[in-house]
Amino acid sequence: MTDSLPSLDTPWTRLDAASVADLLADTEARWWLSGGSAYDQWRGEPLRERDRTTISTVYTQLDDLVGSLPDGMSCWARIGDELVRWSDLPDGADIPSAWIFDAAMDAWVLQINLEDGTADRWVYRRDPRLQLPWEKAVLDIDDIPTGAPEVQLVWKALRPYPDDEADKDVILPALPEEARTWWEKAILSIHPHSTWSIHVRSPFAPAKASWNRTRRS
Repeated sequence: MTDSLPSLDTPWTRLDAASVADLLADTEARWWLSGGSAYDQWRGEPLRERDRTTISTVYTQLDDLVGSLPDGMSCWARIGDELVRWSDLPDGADIPSAWIFDAAMDAWVLQINLEDGTADRWVYRRDPRLQLPWEKAVLDIDDIPTGAPEVQLVWKALRPYPDDEADKDVILPALPEEARTWWEKAILSIHPHSTWSIHVRSPFAPAKASWNRTRRS
């Protein structure tokens, strides 16, 4: 009997946050919920339906994370319309994310986004000028490491899709003032051409950055 192999048509099965934590309990690699999965954990309820669970890890720690997974789980990269086993990729391949396939479920179960960081700081992969101490970039929410929502919004600011716009409209107003101010400064400096940064700059938009607001007597 041969193990089943995934394809691009293989369905996704979503894991809840507790299941992800159980799955990764034996890894020493740094990981955290990211993207929409981070939004949902931060809010304490789903923001909307999502087709998959996303986490992040530091690129150099992916092998350790994958090595801790149970037998029957394998790691793959999507390159165009092809799937390549992670172990078969050439050295130095610049792949932004990996997919985890569970042969027992015959389903994709986890997308792992690959990010940068040092021992003490998260570093924005697209521009290393943007950094945060790990304790600010990754929050502990109900014992689950969770990407700070303002950091997730920076990732989405480069090329926001309609779903990203909808997420932002819920997440941004709920951010603490310090987090929102950090996000506004970050996209103005790192993604100044984002459609989101236009509203931060505009004196007529309600999202105008508080740190750039004219004081009135």
